Amino acid sequence: MFVDRVKIHVKGGNGGNGMVSFFRAKYITHGGPDGGDGGKGGSVIFVGDEGMNTLMDFRYKRLFKAQNGEDGGKRNCFGKDGEDVVIRVPVGTVIREAESGKVMADISKAGEEKVLIFGGKGGKGNQHFATPTRQAPRYAERGRTAKEYDVILELKLIADVGLIGFPNVGKSTLLSMVTNANPKIANYHFTTLSPNLGVVQGRFGDSFVLADIPGLVEGASEGVGLGHEFLRHVERTKVFIHVVDAAGVEGDDPVESVRKINKELEEYNPELLKRPQVIAANKTDIPEAAENVERLKEVYEKEGYEVFPISAATNKGLDELLAAVAKILKDYPEDIIFEEEYEEYDEVAVDREPFTVEEEEDGYFVVTGVGVEKMIGYTNIETEKGFAFFQKYLKEKGIIEALEEKGIEQGDTVRIYDLEFEFWK
Repeated sequence: MFVDRVKIHVKGGNGGNGMVSFFRAKYITHGGPDGGDGGKGGSVIFVGDEGMNTLMDFRYKRLFKAQNGEDGGKRNCFGKDGEDVVIRVPVGTVIREAESGKVMADISKAGEEKVLIFGGKGGKGNQHFATPTRQAPRYAERGRTAKEYDVILELKLIADVGLIGFPNVGKSTLLSMVTNANPKIANYHFTTLSPNLGVVQGRFGDSFVLADIPGLVEGASEGVGLGHEFLRHVERTKVFIHVVDAAGVEGDDPVESVRKINKELEEYNPELLKRPQVIAANKTDIPEAAENVERLKEVYEKEGYEVFPISAATNKGLDELLAAVAKILKDYPEDIIFEEEYEEYDEVAVDREPFTVEEEEDGYFVVTGVGVEKMIGYTNIETEKGFAFFQKYLKEKGIIEALEEKGIEQGDTVRIYDLEFEFWK
């Protein structure tokens, strides 16, 4: 089964908490602080795997969570780092943040690695907070909480040449004749419901990958049928072989068929029409095709499209077609990589993560939010410097203003996770 779009949940490992501990030994009753640091949480890493060509495995496992770091121990023992979770995906997979739709990663090469979520930093043990005036600190830093996301994995096939055209024009037959691929072939609409790939061996030059893109229909660019699902796979194709039924077996005009498909390509992404395209006038073993082949040449060769009369069923004209395509690929600029105009995910936006302020009861306000929780985790508010940072954070993030809008008054209580304090401005 070919699966090219799935939704999964990924979460990095949280950092381990720092330890509060004091050295104890025979004859030593008041040793100094020796609490160890917490371990770093595991990261979430995506890797391109050229041995995969579908996202089917993700239909059965949707949650991927890296291991948390271990808490620090006594006698300066550091907690063990959490193990990373490595997620292998097919080359050509785009990873989008589900809510915003923005691209977080684009795995376009085999072996390419992308750390999507870094593990949370481990908290410091109480040994780090000892000072000449505070020699026995009874607090340690909590490990930082790692990020987590719902993400969409979207596979876009990477092929040198794509076969495009309406359903039932012979694309699958052509693929089976020139490669070792074995697509399902029959004489009815939408036999091919997922892309098929094959490799054309190098008798016409270097070998190249040929993809049979499932049949398009009018309105595909607007999502009619499985339009968007199919059109996604033409975006990373260098050259198009536009297969058309020259015999008009289904009653369609071949000249208009080419025009309609190209219109769908243009409306989906205007850049697609700028790519090299040749027209394969198929089913020329049927006598009625001769007139339509001449019409196709008359209309489209002056537009720059070369027309090749072929019969995929009998191998007629296939050598000439593939030789022309191989020449186009040979002369293709290596530095041109066709990509979608992506709106990339902005990690800085995490610092602007939303928060909520609720009055749970009269004079008792609760503040929650991922960013606020992280700030509490790495801020030691028992120090003068830490408390000053805490006050500055509440003001700059608009939390003070939000509390005032909720009607907070001097002396009311505010709770931020496990921290409670009285509000004084």
